[in-house]
Amino acid sequence: MSRLAVFAAAMAAVLCFTSVAQAQAAPASAPLRLYTLDCGTLALDDMAPFSDTGEHAGERGVMAVPCFLIRHGSEWLLWDTGLGDRLAAVPGGISQFGGQWTVGRTLVSQLTALGLKPSDITYVALSHTHADHSGNANLFPNATWIMDPVELAGLHADPAPLGVIPSLLTVLDHATILRFDGDADVFGDGSVLILKTPGHTPGHKSLLIRLKAAGPILLTGDLYHTRENRAYHRVPSVNVSRADTLASFARFDGVAAHENARIIVQHSTEDVATLPVAPGWLE
Repeated sequence: MSRLAVFAAAMAAVLCFTSVAQAQAAPASAPLRLYTLDCGTLALDDMAPFSDTGEHAGERGVMAVPCFLIRHGSEWLLWDTGLGDRLAAVPGGISQFGGQWTVGRTLVSQLTALGLKPSDITYVALSHTHADHSGNANLFPNATWIMDPVELAGLHADPAPLGVIPSLLTVLDHATILRFDGDADVFGDGSVLILKTPGHTPGHKSLLIRLKAAGPILLTGDLYHTRENRAYHRVPSVNVSRADTLASFARFDGVAAHENARIIVQHSTEDVATLPVAPGWLE
């Protein structure tokens, strides 16, 4: 591709982003809150896949599966949708992808406790389309979805990418979708930014929330799975690109340092335990 073509493509992406951001813009003074929802637990038989250099081979582990709800004025963004409310009706959960998947509290019941219904959610964004992040996706046909085009393309691949169950995401066949292959300013005022951090999957994203009192918070998605992953920059063997993962590590850590952000490794039970559980919140 010529330099002119590259520039034109880049400008087209910028213009698309700007127009969407303007359409979504809300007053900068809109109240901003972050709620943490319990969307399941993963009990893993072998943590070996979470480092391609062998440190976790044979270890058993437990991972949290939170969902995050962000209130911005009268609008709501749901970040990731968890293992799936259907599992709450299965005693002991199900065995899948090398571990036991259990759900103790449904996402719908936690929304109800906040006075919300799935139809009240304005936007849904996924860090990526793996089944442990998309289990409740089909509950939100009325939301506007913020998605990376390459993650959408994977839903129609044959076979589906490892860890993706396309039937969990049939909502996207009919939903309103905002497509971003880079970063996205969700509300158009810089308060909530979706950041491109590929490597675990081709279109993987992380989330920056700039809270007034609590300060900036960075949600990792699956860029990091454990505190050890982050401390030692261990690359999971299941990631689609080692090079992209390492580049995303560097970018994420640079953003964290620049923002002086608090980092929440989403699957870390230790990190999630430091957050107030809904209906509590940070603001």
